[in-house]
Amino acid sequence: MSARRGGAFEVLAAFTRLGLTSFGGPVAHIGYFRREFVERRRWLDDTQFAHLLALCQFLPGPASSQMGFSLGLLRAGWTGALAAFIAFTLPSALLLFAFAMLLPSLDNAIGQAAIHGLKLVAVAVVGQGVLGMARQLCPDAPRASIAVAALALVLVTGLAWMQLVVVAGGALAGLVLRRSVAPPAGPPLTPPFGMRTGCVLFAAFLVLLLALPVLAARADGFFAVVEAFYRAGALVFGGGHVVLPLLRDTVVAPGWVSSDDFLAGYGAAQAVPGPMFSFASYLGARLPDGHGGALGATVALLSIFLPGLLLVAGALPLWRAIADHPVAARAVAGVNAAVVGLLAAALYDPVWTSAVRAPVDVAIAAIAFVMLVAWRASPLLAVAWCVAASVGLTLA
Repeated sequence: MSARRGGAFEVLAAFTRLGLTSFGGPVAHIGYFRREFVERRRWLDDTQFAHLLALCQFLPGPASSQMGFSLGLLRAGWTGALAAFIAFTLPSALLLFAFAMLLPSLDNAIGQAAIHGLKLVAVAVVGQGVLGMARQLCPDAPRASIAVAALALVLVTGLAWMQLVVVAGGALAGLVLRRSVAPPAGPPLTPPFGMRTGCVLFAAFLVLLLALPVLAARADGFFAVVEAFYRAGALVFGGGHVVLPLLRDTVVAPGWVSSDDFLAGYGAAQAVPGPMFSFASYLGARLPDGHGGALGATVALLSIFLPGLLLVAGALPLWRAIADHPVAARAVAGVNAAVVGLLAAALYDPVWTSAVRAPVDVAIAAIAFVMLVAWRASPLLAVAWCVAASVGLTLA
């Protein structure tokens, strides 16, 4: 995938569609991205997609948003990266901001049924993504074994940091088991800048991480808000749902947001498309002492996304150099297989465990899966089917 092969408006159009339709949470977004940019638009191939996914899984921050930002950067430079971030994030941020304003009137049975239907969409979308990536990235017994081992470790331990262990273990296993793997054919992931700019971006990430707590301690106003949300975005691995316990400690413990309001916003965040980190828009809007509203939502949102975007942009030039090395190619093959195992584990927990409550849920999700895989239907049709079926069962 070469830099500047498209334009910012092309990126904006693609990610606006995804920002409005990518229901199901961060794991489901990987399936949506693969379908849109590997299968439909062919901006990159499965190997390049897996390289980018492995990088984003390894770094702290919101993996799906980092992937979207990187796809825009690789396709159309910095304007493409900005277009991808805005288009993918803004719809969910606006919806959650509106929910913060309308919180008391939205709790009813129909709404809960619709949320449940959206969770079933995630089962179908993630299942499709796991199937497609397994075919491409685990074509032999050694790599299939790496994927299964990764799946087992993550599910048995249930530890968030085990994802890092699995990625590192996949790299080591790739070195041992796949000695014949060569660097991937075709164009590499090529950002529109070199190692020097990457180092500057890494430095900016570290300076903000170290300086913001000092500023927050010495100054009033929004510095405390910026520091709290920047720290949450910088220190969480796995993104998405993993950030929620840290965010709860960040805003509930100091009394910025009540526990009940926090949980209500968490429920709403499951029902909107786009990145889970947009939850920060809701929390920022609920801040007290004149720090909330539209300004609080904007500050919280930008602060929580910034560290992850700085990190992934800074890492892209280094990742290219690593992936081009013959020894690294074997390690990357193992990492890619491990990522398939991580996605398969996520398909079970939290996607399956939070969505499938009864045999009828299995049937609804299976029909959506067949729509996507066999009939190659639009994800919008799968969303419409799952929501309509869930609401219909509630009304019946």
